[in-house]
Amino acid sequence: MQRRDFIKQIGMIGAATAGTSLAAPSVASRKTRWKMVTAWPKNFPGLGTGAEFLASLIGDMSDGELTLKVYGANELVPPFEAFDAVSRGTAQMGHASAYYWKGKQPAAQFFSAMPFGLTAQEMNAWLYHGGGMTLWREIYEPFGLIPAAAGNTGVQMAGWFNKEVNSVRDLEGLKMRIPGLGGEVLRRAGGVPVSLPGGEIFTALQSGAIDATEWVGPYNDLAFGLHKAAKYYYYPGWHEPGAVLETFINRDAFAALPGRLQAVVMNACRVANQDVLSDLTAKNNDALQTLVTQHKVSLRKLPDEVLIQLRELTRQAVEEIATSSEASRKVHHALTVFRDKVTKWHDISERAYLNARAL
Repeated sequence: MQRRDFIKQIGMIGAATAGTSLAAPSVASRKTRWKMVTAWPKNFPGLGTGAEFLASLIGDMSDGELTLKVYGANELVPPFEAFDAVSRGTAQMGHASAYYWKGKQPAAQFFSAMPFGLTAQEMNAWLYHGGGMTLWREIYEPFGLIPAAAGNTGVQMAGWFNKEVNSVRDLEGLKMRIPGLGGEVLRRAGGVPVSLPGGEIFTALQSGAIDATEWVGPYNDLAFGLHKAAKYYYYPGWHEPGAVLETFINRDAFAALPGRLQAVVMNACRVANQDVLSDLTAKNNDALQTLVTQHKVSLRKLPDEVLIQLRELTRQAVEEIATSSEASRKVHHALTVFRDKVTKWHDISERAYLNARAL
């Protein structure tokens, strides 16, 4: 509550400095109400709660001038139809992850997660200070949408498996729920990627409709009870090293807001982006210990042989997608140039420090 009061005071100060006067119409007479549709189950930890936090934050920062009603997956529209719903104005805002829309715009996948790509810290740097946000807005512009980062999972787990993975051959014929570019890599390894919304994962894994699944990390996976449907829990999350949770806003609805409320929306997204990552970072290890000690989950590291092969298949898959359209080529080029640059710095900063801490 103290955090909300502080944010609310910032929004009030910002409104005052923007030139609002005491003679302005009362707040009650100019309230705006939006709908937010999401790809997540209602109030699901980390993801669904991240959408709720963003909506609450916008309401607090605007002093109630702009409020949002959040709809979980299937409450207003199916999870994979959120993009279209906001595009056509059924809702003013959506909350999901960009790789779900690869069928509409292949380049969108790069703004969710690229296997062996950017970490959360690096992704934020690219979006906010490396030109990434400009490119993201360009590819969503034809759909009448304005995108923004509104959360990040950090490095995920590789997933839950019903059999051991000792070599790349163990991936052949494997039916796995894995979206985006990671799914394309699995296909090249001989597996069968399956696209499922979060709410259908447990049943599919438990029934044997799929053999494996990735979701997010220990905190989210424990909440879904995935340990009840699979025994082996593998790391690291090579496919999603810093997956972005996005919000997308109907362009016309956004344009209709006064400038100060537009600023509230965009800055609330930046706050939520950091808050989700901090929340998951704080809670993942406790959840992992619960999975291992209480539920006797078998925690495994993917063999180096498998990771090396997946990395090579990633290079092939990403290069093919990058040549599929001018937009994909442009985004991929910018992303890889930034990755190569930031890697050189992190080799002597983040990586060197973590290695030193482990001595």
